[in-house]
Amino acid sequence: MPQPKYITDINKIMEIPEHDRQILKQITEKFVFRVNDYYLKLVNWEDPNDPIRKLVIPNEGELLEYGRWDASDEDTNYVVPGCQHKYRTTALLIVSEVCGAYCRYCFRKRLFRNDVKEAMSDVSPGIEYIAKHPEINNVLLTGGDSLILATAKLEIILDQLREIEHVKIIRLGSKIPVFNPMRIYEDERLLELIKKHSTTDKRIYVMAHINHPREITPEAKRGFEALHQAGAVIVNQTPILRGINDNSDVLAELLDQLSWAGVTPYYFFINRPVAGNLDFVLPLEEVYHLVEEAKAKTSGLGKRIRLSMSHTSGKIEILAIENGKAYLKYHQSRDDEYGKFMILDCPREATWFDDLPGNEKYWEKPEKKSDQVVSVNEMPEMPQRIERSKLVKVKVH
Repeated sequence: MPQPKYITDINKIMEIPEHDRQILKQITEKFVFRVNDYYLKLVNWEDPNDPIRKLVIPNEGELLEYGRWDASDEDTNYVVPGCQHKYRTTALLIVSEVCGAYCRYCFRKRLFRNDVKEAMSDVSPGIEYIAKHPEINNVLLTGGDSLILATAKLEIILDQLREIEHVKIIRLGSKIPVFNPMRIYEDERLLELIKKHSTTDKRIYVMAHINHPREITPEAKRGFEALHQAGAVIVNQTPILRGINDNSDVLAELLDQLSWAGVTPYYFFINRPVAGNLDFVLPLEEVYHLVEEAKAKTSGLGKRIRLSMSHTSGKIEILAIENGKAYLKYHQSRDDEYGKFMILDCPREATWFDDLPGNEKYWEKPEKKSDQVVSVNEMPEMPQRIERSKLVKVKVH
């Protein structure tokens, strides 16, 4: 199958009525739009609520007043330009601000904007930092999308990381396995590169972002198999998103199809309170029960999934929400509080850890750096107001 054609102009998607395209064009002037013709074929255009459509086609809710650009305060985790070190054994290299797909719910939606630059074309400062810190045994290449990089560029980064003895795992964060699987199984150089660097002692993991079972096509399965044959381990993580996968049958089917394809279910996430994402947000209690209902319908392999919030203070696993109480623990902790157990009141409308009364007793807000990586300027005024009663200019807190 030939490589798909990428589309960055909403006006070229003729399946969307012209009037709607003109409205959505205003949104794409604020947040980057990028999709390809392979993925668009997965959309049921006769269904205005089609989940695949909602994943990549802009929506008016992106301009509602809600959240922050950097909901998990990632700017406080930078140790050198382009490199974050939040958890003791893990470092992140921001290698790309470009994605194959700009998913409309993205927790790094700040990277959709032209005035933000976090990725570094030269990753040597990050690699030098990692080399000096032997406690770091795994590195995540992220952004953006690590597999949007040219294979030659990816090879340089992987070669350098593999020269560091204490780096045992390299993780590639990517939507490409389901957004453009041909990029994987048609690129022999990429597969040879993975085979070279994914060994019995030092593995490469592909951290796939698969949100809905309809994304798992024959082409995607072919890409999975190519990665498996090259020695990569594939795991999947997805937030629970209103209107996309907020259904226990859909989640159960996703867990089953992942397991059948040899892709490990890794995390279900609570969607972060990021500017522009209000339409995708669900209450914590609702998400918890959806996930438990889904797990009840799948095998033990599917039940390996963990429901978590990637909070400023760490990854907080939701163990249970019952009778107005949230039972939580730190699955990862910025402040070495791994395993700390918490019981907090959980109002029905709560959507994030900060919404739980008493949460502030368990963590301290980090000090913001004076040289913040992320610009938090308000978005410019809209050239034309979209007709929606609740639509306002986005404010960033």
